Amino acid sequence: MARKLSGKCFCGAVHYEVADEFVYAANCHCSNCRRTTGSAFKPFAGIERDKFALAEGHHGLIHFGDDSGHDAHCSRCGSLLYSLVRDGAYVHVAMGTLVDDPTIRPTAHIFVSSKAPWFTIADDLPQYEGHVVSAPE
Repeated sequence: MARKLSGKCFCGAVHYEVADEFVYAANCHCSNCRRTTGSAFKPFAGIERDKFALAEGHHGLIHFGDDSGHDAHCSRCGSLLYSLVRDGAYVHVAMGTLVDDPTIRPTAHIFVSSKAPWFTIADDLPQYEGHVVSAPE
């Protein structure tokens, strides 16, 4: 049985639980992630949708998008908590909202072609112009 991690927004109105079974994690530098976080990039961890659950504050969310993909923010404080992606099959948890320390760490920088010009990536993680493309099996 997987360890459960908890997360919450800045004001504490919305809480979630997620299994510590993330499939991937990255730092996204696209302009949408920069705008929605107000930061140079969004560190996120991806997991199957059924391994993520809201624990408190279900009615305190604002969704930007639709049922196949959206960003979910707290309606009180504005924190970006997660993004529903890949036709609704996966959740990208904003790692900064995790209360507990996940096992996974970001393994790449993505969408560096649109990164903020004032930010310098100073680690050795691989950098990709767009999405990470997996090798064919």
